[in-house]
Amino acid sequence: MTITLNKAGKKFYREWIFRNLDLTLEPGAKLVILGPNGSGKSTLLQILSGATGLTEGQIKYNSNSTEISVDEIYHSISISAPYLELIEEFTLEEIIHFHFKFKKAKNNLSEAEVLNLSGLESKKDKVFKFFSSGMKQRIKLTLAILSDTSILLLDEPCSNLDSEVVKWYQEMIRKYAMDRTIIVASNNQKEEFGFCDKQISIDDLK
Repeated sequence: MTITLNKAGKKFYREWIFRNLDLTLEPGAKLVILGPNGSGKSTLLQILSGATGLTEGQIKYNSNSTEISVDEIYHSISISAPYLELIEEFTLEEIIHFHFKFKKAKNNLSEAEVLNLSGLESKKDKVFKFFSSGMKQRIKLTLAILSDTSILLLDEPCSNLDSEVVKWYQEMIRKYAMDRTIIVASNNQKEEFGFCDKQISIDDLK
């Protein structure tokens, strides 16, 4: 999947979040979007996901020379973000089962294997709303990384994670995500994006 932004801009009320962004991401690209909290990097990530529209310019998705519409791009994208809502009343096991009704699992992993890879197998019957913020983040990362999509979007993936879980995240990326396009939004926590070979700063696009 190739993603192309042409003269892209996004404005809220009278304030431009970014403007005149030209960007081409070839299949397998690894990009980090850098910026402090509130700078607009999450907005750009949502635009790349197709969830939010541009104020000006264009975004295009192409797969094998075929253009994919913004309305259909969600099939090819998985995302982990602090604002992503999961069903609070579900147990962990139910969340995994529900998620993989809509996404195919990477490497044809079974739901039991996904649960095991999350490192939270002993919590499978625990209701999601009772998980800590760090555990909730770990679950979101598990679902995103282990979905069989060509594009993986990660918004501040290491927020609320302790050092051991950061190592788990890095290993999961190494084993299950390096064959696809990854876009990370980060406030410059290098452990989140050490695998990226391209970067943009949202502050440079004002």
